[in-house]
Amino acid sequence: MRRTLLALPLLLAASVALAAEPLTLRIADQKGNMRAQLEAADGLRDLPGYRIQWAEFPAAAPLAEALNAGAVDAGIIGDGPLLFALAAGAPVKAIAVDKSDPYGTAVIVPRDSPLRGAADLKGKRIATGRGSIGHYIALKALDSVGLTTKDVSFRFLGPVDAKMALANGSVDAWATWEPYTAQAEQVDGARVLVNGRGLWAGNSFLAATDTALADPARRAALQDYLNRLASAQRWGYAHLDSYAKTLAQIIGFPEAVARLQFERRQLHWEPIDRQVVADQQAAADFYHRSGLIPQRLDAQATFAEGFQVAKPDQPRQAARE
Repeated sequence: MRRTLLALPLLLAASVALAAEPLTLRIADQKGNMRAQLEAADGLRDLPGYRIQWAEFPAAAPLAEALNAGAVDAGIIGDGPLLFALAAGAPVKAIAVDKSDPYGTAVIVPRDSPLRGAADLKGKRIATGRGSIGHYIALKALDSVGLTTKDVSFRFLGPVDAKMALANGSVDAWATWEPYTAQAEQVDGARVLVNGRGLWAGNSFLAATDTALADPARRAALQDYLNRLASAQRWGYAHLDSYAKTLAQIIGFPEAVARLQFERRQLHWEPIDRQVVADQQAAADFYHRSGLIPQRLDAQATFAEGFQVAKPDQPRQAARE
């Protein structure tokens, strides 16, 4: 009996410690993008009842797989990979959109390449990630001049292998995205053959798993995280030098590359609206026409409702139920 009584305080202390343990929000990032903004802006201080566990990915495809497997709660992902995840039945939905100037999502070639426009891609070899936003841009570039996938040879490679293939001449062009476009331009001397303006809406998303969205505490943490992210992004544009330095350290790219890709994208977080849904439906329909997604998708199923993006003069708030 005495041993039992002595054990009670220890059990109670353990219970209190467990109750006080903050929720862990597992965030998937691409090349340190979100993490760099938050760290540079000191946006990770005093998280209310949760902590962040970061997972780093080189591209959207493996990030989408992690979301589908439930290995992470949320991550940043382009519209194309999000659609492929939806087509595969992944329990994932976008909660906010990060709009950008799509210039740097582009088809690039070596500086001395004889190719001068999208029409010159006929018969050529293009490296890109299957289902990536680079893949989408390549398809749209071909479509804009009346070409199809039958007119080119795609080599589906990750960014590191695609960069090497372009350098050694194994492919004629690389369809990619930032920061790889800026790196190829500034470090490797590549040039943009076709940029994304007029071909892509420039939308990327913060997407979360259905499991995370169904948990009120995790949902509230996601809303707080989103508002911190939007605030940090605004800070980044107001302090480009400081942000570029932090980003460069995290992603392992030169500062000039980090600054160029961020500055010219002109990113800004916004809540989901009708135009975003319409843009996503247009992308889904294009993938379907191209034969990459067998069934027609309802883009509305890509999104979760109830999340807001706080403006500079608004307090952080919890997501509406």
